[in-house]
Amino acid sequence: MNNVKTAGLLAFLIVLVFSVVYGIGRNVSIAIVFAFGLGFFSYFFSDKIALASTRARPVTEEELPQVYGIMRRLTQATNMPMPSLHVIDSPQPNAFATGRSPRKAAVAVTTGILDTLTYDELEGVLAHELAHVRNRDILISSIAAIAASALVILGRFAMFSRMGGDRNNPLGAIGLVISLIVAPIAAMLIRMAISRTREFEADATGAEITGRPMMLASALEKISTAAERRPMKVNEATSQLFIENPMKGFRGRGMSRWFSSHPPTEERVKRLTDMAMGIS
Repeated sequence: MNNVKTAGLLAFLIVLVFSVVYGIGRNVSIAIVFAFGLGFFSYFFSDKIALASTRARPVTEEELPQVYGIMRRLTQATNMPMPSLHVIDSPQPNAFATGRSPRKAAVAVTTGILDTLTYDELEGVLAHELAHVRNRDILISSIAAIAASALVILGRFAMFSRMGGDRNNPLGAIGLVISLIVAPIAAMLIRMAISRTREFEADATGAEITGRPMMLASALEKISTAAERRPMKVNEATSQLFIENPMKGFRGRGMSRWFSSHPPTEERVKRLTDMAMGIS
């Protein structure tokens, strides 16, 4: 169901892009090429950008034998390549995965997660991150980001075209408003919805890999509580990669869930609990 929802949201986002192109009513090839060129660069270098922006550093097995041991067992069980492992010097317990394919994957954990979680909870988190790689979530997120970026660029293009005297827009002022304001906001909401859907899917896949949904549920509760009390400053674009929003404490509880890249922890825990009890 989560995969179907993701496919539907992506399809709607792509239709929105083509609708805006039609609404502008002129040759927008330069804007499209620029938007997709930006997305192409982000896709192929997203892992390096994410690791650099979070100051994650590669670690050896001698430094983190527990993490290496868990990840090696999980990759062997799922017949997946071993990702490169990195650590972030931060007291907040958190983790993320990146990479455009299983062979180019990287998983980063904070020093805080090693001090906070039990061995079994850590296994649940690492299985969740491996699930993102297995489910090709970086590719899906990249497509959503490319479409969202295209809409923002097209909106700016429409505004400057209108200011320059072009009146070929078949929708006139309404088309301009849609292109400049409505479409980018809709794109952001859809992108956040896709991110939340992929988190649910990674929770389910990760729990299936370990066979212990409650260990991941317990880890999520600890990580969420710590993120609220001890937020971590990271780039907004990178924050959605983490298993829990590292900047959660900066936003407060009143923030609408529509604008959140992560689903509520309570809902995630409930789904995992239902899964452990055999409730579909």
